[in-house]
Amino acid sequence: MAHMRPGGRRAELVAVLSSPDDLGSDRLSGIDPIADGLEVRADLLGDPDPHRLRRHFTGSLTYCLRTRRHGGRQHVRTAERSVRLVRAAGSYDLVDLEWPHDLTPDVLAGVPPEQRRISWHGPETDPDGLRRVFGSMAQVPAALYLLEPAPGRAAGVSAPLMLSALGRSDVTAFGSGPAGIWTRVLAPWLGAPVMFGRVGESGPAGMPSLRQLVMDYGLPALPELDCLYGIAGVSPGRSLSPRLHNTALRKLGLRALYLPFPTDSVPRLLRTTQALGVRAGLPLRGLTVIAPHKEDALALADEASPAAHEAGAANVLYTADGRWRADTTDIAGVLGALAAAGLDPAGRSAAVVGCGGAGRAVALALRQAGARVTLVNRSPDRGLRAARMTGLSFVPLSRFSVRGHSLLVHATPLADHPPFPVAAADPGTAVLELVYGEKPTELMAAARARGLPAIDGREVLLIEVHEQFRLLTGYEMPAGTARTLIRAASGHDSTLCPAEPI
Repeated sequence: MAHMRPGGRRAELVAVLSSPDDLGSDRLSGIDPIADGLEVRADLLGDPDPHRLRRHFTGSLTYCLRTRRHGGRQHVRTAERSVRLVRAAGSYDLVDLEWPHDLTPDVLAGVPPEQRRISWHGPETDPDGLRRVFGSMAQVPAALYLLEPAPGRAAGVSAPLMLSALGRSDVTAFGSGPAGIWTRVLAPWLGAPVMFGRVGESGPAGMPSLRQLVMDYGLPALPELDCLYGIAGVSPGRSLSPRLHNTALRKLGLRALYLPFPTDSVPRLLRTTQALGVRAGLPLRGLTVIAPHKEDALALADEASPAAHEAGAANVLYTADGRWRADTTDIAGVLGALAAAGLDPAGRSAAVVGCGGAGRAVALALRQAGARVTLVNRSPDRGLRAARMTGLSFVPLSRFSVRGHSLLVHATPLADHPPFPVAAADPGTAVLELVYGEKPTELMAAARARGLPAIDGREVLLIEVHEQFRLLTGYEMPAGTARTLIRAASGHDSTLCPAEPI
């Protein structure tokens, strides 16, 4: 099948220039050892001097003047556009021609086949419909064809399925926007010859950064794959989890890839990705699940651990035999982080702020460890529901006081402001939170400023990711892998780590 590539194969990485900052000589020289090519988004940057680009970059150059109908930012008259495309052919290795309106006799005469990249951006259809679109495009000879459907009724799976069925080395296809990020990353394993990454940070259009492609997914290397894992959430595309899991998979020599799956429905995600196993030979074997999908993850499982049942939520789904199993690692994460900090919850008065799946699991674990636990939530309805599920007391956030509690746990996904005032906490009160950010959150900063024991969400993540990896793969994550990567991200690559609930 298309995904069965020899271990020595690699993808070509194309760095996309989309900001004036990308044109600096230091930045261009810095990506020269990493990228095989540069793509200039002329609709965003104008027409930079290609000779200057070549002085600082030794790979191939692609010129792309994206129209608004194809997701561009600039309206250019047809006549002017044709002139710019033909002129670019004199200095660039490839010129992007949008199908079908750019394929005029004048443009085709000025841009020879070996310099053409014919592209299409449109609504998603099923894989057969996408193949019909490609069939029409392929009537015009080109060096490369690019199809970028907007994920729709097929939930983004049509592009990878089409690539797998075509088995061609001159076609790249992936879903557009943030929802298509997993198809972008997977495309080279299915036969796409190139992979695109932004020069700077990952962007709102769903394109990962060049640095992410290398550090999170191990590109440009394309080792053989037998299955997929991933993280499912509303916007998991910049999570640290792919970096942690994929590094461990590579170290252990496991033939698997861990991807971010943006989704508003985990059941729909499982239904649509099932076709990858049947038609592309890449079954989805497991997911880590983040808010707000933890209750749905439990509901669709065939089996669940007692802890997940009691909490009414799961953050891990995995299968090896067609039956989905659900579990929660929130308990291990919090109790392990407390133990690592030398804090015993037994006998403490603990307040858990946030009554979602993670908050309920943590509250139950603290009660089992001997703490007196109070649930706190901004929404009274959700808080009272959690109180009924767990048998614990509940206080609305509007009436909550931190005084009298010796352990405060922040279990909401909010990181931009503290959910409670630590300035009023009793001396020695421990503060733990599940969310983490690119820098210590305001809550962590405030707790440390007061000299309180403060446990960052990254410490919880460190423990949880080990347990998640074991449940998903059946293997232990190599010692030190996660801690080294988390520390590196905190100090030197924080742009990849926005606030993320575990």
